[in-house]
Amino acid sequence: MFFKSVKLAAVAATLFATAASAESIITVNDAYARSSGMSAMAGAAFMVITNTGDTDDQLIDARSDISAKVELHTHIMEDGVAKMRQVEGGFPIPAGGEHVLQRGADHVMFMGLKGAMEQGDTVTVTLVFREAGEITVDIPVDLERQPQGGQMNQGQMDHSNMGHGNMNN
Repeated sequence: MFFKSVKLAAVAATLFATAASAESIITVNDAYARSSGMSAMAGAAFMVITNTGDTDDQLIDARSDISAKVELHTHIMEDGVAKMRQVEGGFPIPAGGEHVLQRGADHVMFMGLKGAMEQGDTVTVTLVFREAGEITVDIPVDLERQPQGGQMNQGQMDHSNMGHGNMNN
């Protein structure tokens, strides 16, 4: 009985260490969320995801209770118009590198917001990685933050095809 308890404790400790290790290998920095446009039916989250590990990883999904749907999106140019598209394969996070989710590019999209995103609120998002598993982050809502140089303004995006069509990385 004693050995069985020790063995179970060792397995639990190993699982805990693996989960803690994954969170320390994948880090999320400079995260913020905002609603898009005046309708406030959609919003997005932006961040820098860093992989300090020796193995490539992939952000494959995101979940949150803030909206009816959460998808990984990117922008593409089609007939001279920037349009959003779901990225079903997710975003690569290279070993020893990072992937930036930013306005006018790759981002986490919230569709069918269940309530208004107010300045200073916090949005809880679970990011799902192929290797690291699930990492939950609390993301502040910042409606005042301006796009950094070179980034497109979401207010000028064509959102008419949101959720239609797919783009693979």
